[in-house]
Amino acid sequence: MLEKIANSIRENQNITEKREIDSIVQNINKNSFSSSRVFTDIGEDSASILFKDKLILMTTDRIKTEYIENFPHGAGFSAILVGVDDIYCCGGVPLATSLIISYKERSHLEKIVEGAIEGSNKFKVPIVRGHTSPNRKYYELSSTMIGEIKKEDYISALNAKSEDLIILAIDMQGKIASANKLYWDTVTFKSSEDVLFRRRSMNEVAQTHLVHSAKDVANGGIIGSILQLCRYSGVGANISIEQIQVPPILIDKDYEMETFLKMYLTTSYVLTTPAENSDEIISLFNKYKMNAFVIGKIIEDSILKINDGIESINVFKI
Repeated sequence: MLEKIANSIRENQNITEKREIDSIVQNINKNSFSSSRVFTDIGEDSASILFKDKLILMTTDRIKTEYIENFPHGAGFSAILVGVDDIYCCGGVPLATSLIISYKERSHLEKIVEGAIEGSNKFKVPIVRGHTSPNRKYYELSSTMIGEIKKEDYISALNAKSEDLIILAIDMQGKIASANKLYWDTVTFKSSEDVLFRRRSMNEVAQTHLVHSAKDVANGGIIGSILQLCRYSGVGANISIEQIQVPPILIDKDYEMETFLKMYLTTSYVLTTPAENSDEIISLFNKYKMNAFVIGKIIEDSILKINDGIESINVFKI
């Protein structure tokens, strides 16, 4: 089973794509203008800019063209969702968002905007700016979101430390999205109050100062998020596959572990924390109707390992 899962990780395009842009990211980080007001930047779910005793948070995301073409309403909604979770992931609160839309047909534009408006109302985030390019040969959609947090509460994605335990926090009350069998939908069918309540778990986690790092679980799945966290922190990870709990709905649908590990899990986060803090963090998530459990450990060597409690294998160097 381990080798099968390892091969699935190695072949996951959403993971390999992230690795391919490393040189571009390094070029920007090395050669673009730097400012003393920038607190954190490349590698974070949300970059942060110093403002008095707070940080202004900023994140940018793009929605895949194929998804926009086939599910324009869902694409508009997702443009809000992805930014919201990037802000909450580091412990912040979203303030506002802007959109850039290129489109071929007016009817498609209207559906994209309808989805974005739904997302705006669901997550209580105003759309304050935008740019549209009509009559194009293609569809493009991207969003930029800003938020805020007290400086001392900010959770970085670059601060995982050797011997930290890795915790997965997940909303088990979801469903498989009709648009994509690898999308765990925990938001579209719930009230605004419900989805925001769960996300505020990260605000309280941030205020405890008990975790070293965090990322949300997006296109790269659980493993992809852990890999990014490890890469930018200069560490590795040993993931205990048998400790990962799959939502009962997915078990009933015969989803295997290798499939679950590829899924985009909305309202889900991976965090690292010293072992002595893990029980408190897990209890905190439970208070917010989230399941949370330890799924591995951060290691000093920059290697991704997976184990089943008996055997352990190296997947690749990070």
